Amino acid sequence: QVQLVESGGGLVQPGGSLRLSCAASGSISSMYLMGWYRQAPGKQRELVATISSGGITNYANSVKGRFTISRDNAKNTVNLQMNSLKVEDTAVYQCNAAYRNIIGTRTSSWGQGTQVTVSS
Repeated sequence: QVQLVESGGGLVQPGGSLRLSCAASGSISSMYLMGWYRQAPGKQRELVATISSGGITNYANSVKGRFTISRDNAKNTVNLQMNSLKVEDTAVYQCNAAYRNIIGTRTSSWGQGTQVTVSS
């Protein structure tokens, strides 16, 4: 069983910053792609950013230049530094990790989500 636990959400004013963290724990043999997704009310979940085990990053156009994703392979953690936040960044942010478990199965897990609200 693998668990992803997110932290760092909250309420921030437009132009402010937040840092989200996600820690994976459990029966992990190898960790592959890690990423952040978000879902705003009434909208579909969308990709925010991903990072490979080798550090290759991918960002949604809407967050390029404002958000930075990073990871610590030794700790199986992934972070999302969000700067210059906009009202339209308001959403529930979820962490996702693709991994191989200790019995050799390649699968993925989702965190429970953390609310980010950008409002004045």
